[in-house]
This record gives sequence, structure tokens and C-alpha cells, in this order.
Amino acid sequence: MVVRPGNLAYVIYTSGSTGRPKGVAITHAAAVNFITVAADAYALGPADCVLQVASPTFDAHVEEIFPVLARGGTVVQLPTETDILDLAPETVERLGVGVLPLPTALWSRLVREPRAPGTFFPSVHFVVIGGEEARAADLRRWRLAAPRSQRLLNTYGPTEATVVATVADVTDDAGELVPIGRPVPNTSAYVLDDELRPVPPGVAGELYLGGAQVGRGYLRRPGLTAARFVPDPFGELAGGRLYRTGDVARLRSDGALEFLGRRDDQVKVRGFRVELGEIEAALAEHEAVAEATVDARGTPDETQLVAYYVPRRDGESVDVREFLAARLPPYAVPAAFVAVGRLPRLPSGKVDRAALPEPGAPKAPDGIANVVEPRTELERAIAAVWRDVLGHERIGVHDDFFEAGGHSLLATQVVSRLRSRLGLAVRVRSIFEHRTIAGLATAVAAEAAAPPTAAIARLPRVATTPQTSKSDA
Repeated sequence: MVVRPGNLAYVIYTSGSTGRPKGVAITHAAAVNFITVAADAYALGPADCVLQVASPTFDAHVEEIFPVLARGGTVVQLPTETDILDLAPETVERLGVGVLPLPTALWSRLVREPRAPGTFFPSVHFVVIGGEEARAADLRRWRLAAPRSQRLLNTYGPTEATVVATVADVTDDAGELVPIGRPVPNTSAYVLDDELRPVPPGVAGELYLGGAQVGRGYLRRPGLTAARFVPDPFGELAGGRLYRTGDVARLRSDGALEFLGRRDDQVKVRGFRVELGEIEAALAEHEAVAEATVDARGTPDETQLVAYYVPRRDGESVDVREFLAARLPPYAVPAAFVAVGRLPRLPSGKVDRAALPEPGAPKAPDGIANVVEPRTELERAIAAVWRDVLGHERIGVHDDFFEAGGHSLLATQVVSRLRSRLGLAVRVRSIFEHRTIAGLATAVAAEAAAPPTAAIARLPRVATTPQTSKSDA
């Protein structure tokens, strides 16, 4: 049998962002181009060893096996029963591993562990990451922990473009957005608008990939293939196609590409357009958070953001809501925060959003016997607003606004009603900082620079509900 460049080399199934598996067909020509590119980019030779981490069901195993074998080197499999997170630098050195490929999520976990300078796998000369966006904060942590001679390659490439389509050497400080670099040889990348027109440098658009590594399409899915593999208006070869990645990117002035997020990661929350990646990046800056992701739940008419995070120490209580409130606009602060032991992941290393737990229902105020009734005129005034906004018949002075079902939009309603009804100039951020009636009343009184009695004297009388405690009757 004669094998030609255009013949099928392999099919890898991927769910992508749709959740429905689809077989990506890759030809021998595309695979050979990538193998050659990777062997050159990672400077592989007969003396080199590469650690194999990825499952054979994920296309990263092509990157870990074939380029080094093509140059006469050695593939070292991760020792049985060894978790990559527990892999000791001494073990890597003993195995002779010089190139360490890691999903970005695993690299992030590793660099967030406390390490002395120069101790991040000192025997490794190339660390290759990819699969998710690399965060600038993690890059800075790596720079502090890695030996000066170690190089970090940030790679980008969907399965449909044969493992890796762009590469960035990020040994230097990359700024606040870690670049995904430039196209590999015989591959092209374009940032285009909705009319397939190139956008200027610095302007966001959808990233399209072309050239030798673009796959044949989806196995037995002609409609989906036609939608995602479109004719290449820029290529020199007849019949060439571009793969539309669905990723949002922009071109820097130096020619490198920056990944900005997924088109389907941009959601609308109460009329505001929100990038989930921006919230995740802010969460990653919290020193007590090991890793985090954000998901949009609910319906298009009532979308709520839910943040899932892994505390750095088991059982640690982490108050991330106030942390985010100081860094994000109110509408971008998630309505719910869920602490988990780990984030569920797909074989590619990406977060499996479908496996994330549903957030618990908002906690109604405690039972009648446990509700601490408002004790002062100011607390009663605030409680009346909270009851209207949250829809609760009763609410205690120590009940948490957000745990009782509040979110950023309702917080703005509270602020608006406190201003219109009571003449109180309360900031939205104050609701995040003082999440109980008692706390907010204390803060309002202190901010007015007057004793609580003076602040109360200026308030209009507010009718209370029939359920009042005996002490307030």
C-alpha cells in the first residue's frame, strides 16, 4: 500500500465547546509538518528525553512522542501511579528528561506551589505549555522559581490545526497578556472581522488558521466541516482552507498574537457584556486560590455567573467576593462562589464545565426563632429595602445579602432605593464589603461622620412588617 501525503494519518475525537464529540481528521502531510516543526522548536536531538504526560486519546501525545523519536531521542513515560503534581525534580533529573510538556492548567498548579529560586525542575531546559490561556501572574511565579537557563514555550493550537499552530518563547516578561506567538513554519494565522477582512494590529477579531497543518475536516460531518473549514481567500494554493477557531485574538505591534478568549466565553449578564476569562484572571491573583474557573448558568434572560475555586489549603475559608469587588465592575462579580476540592478536567486538561456542580440554592434567612430582628431605626430602614429587593418576608440583621440571593444588579437596586427613600449615599461596593444589615448600618453611620443616633434622626420613618420582636414593639 502506498501512503500519500494527503492520506488520513489519524482521527482524534474532541468535544470542543459544544460537548458533542467530533472526529478531527488529520493527514500525513499535516502530521509530518508538525513533527518537523516541533523537533526544531524544541531543539531535539539523539540525546534528548521527553516526558510523556498526555493520554493517547488527546492529540498532545503526538507532540510528546513523535518529534523526539524522529530525531533519535527517547520518550520517557510518566511512572505508573505517579501524579504529575507530585513529580519531584529529582525524579525528572534521574529519568534524564530535558523537555517537559505540560497542560497549562498543570503548569499553573505547579508554579503556584512555594519553591525556592531555581528549583523548578532545574534539569529541564524546555518547558512547553499549551491547552489554556497562560496567566501573567503564573509567568511571574515561574520566572522566580525557574533556573535562568530554562526556557518556556507557550504554544497554541486546536486539534483541527494539528496540535500546535503558534509558538511564543516567553522567557522574558511578557506583560499582562502572555502572547501565543507567531505561526509555525508553513502555517498562517489571520485575525479577521465577521466579513473575513483583516483587522489592524491591536484590534480584536476571530483567529483563523491556514496552511499545511489544517486538517481535512470532521469525520462524517460535512455540514460542520463546511461551517468551520472555510475557503482561504489569502492562500496561494487552490482549494486551500482556513479553520475558524472561535477564539478571539489580536495582533501586537511586534507581530505576536495575543489570545483574548473564546467567542462563546463572552456572555451577557443583565445587559453587560462580560469576558469570563477576565474574571478568572482576577481570581487567579488571590493568594489563597490555587485555581479557579467561572461559568455562566441560568437562561439568556436571567444569566448568573458562578465562580468555582480550589483553596490553596484544604478547608480554608476564602473570601473572594470582596476581593473581586475591588477589581471588577459590580456586574462582573459572580453571584455565587463554590469551593471545590479540584476542578474537573477533560483529557486535554481543559476544565470540564459540564461536570461542575450546580451552586446551592440561595440560603433563605434562618428560621423564625433564629432571625435577629433589626434593633435600631437605621437597621429597620435598611431591612425594609432588603426585604423588597430580595423578596423575603423576614430577614435578620446578620443574614448575608449574597447568600440570601443577592447579586450585583440587586445590590445596585438596594443602593438606588436607599438613596431615593432615605437620602443615603451608599456605594455599591459597600454592599460587597458589608454584607449584613448590621454591618452596613454601622458603615453608613460611620461614613456619615456622626453618631448613629444623629444619623437615625435624619431618617424618615419606615413602616415595619407585623413580625417585630418584643424589644422593638
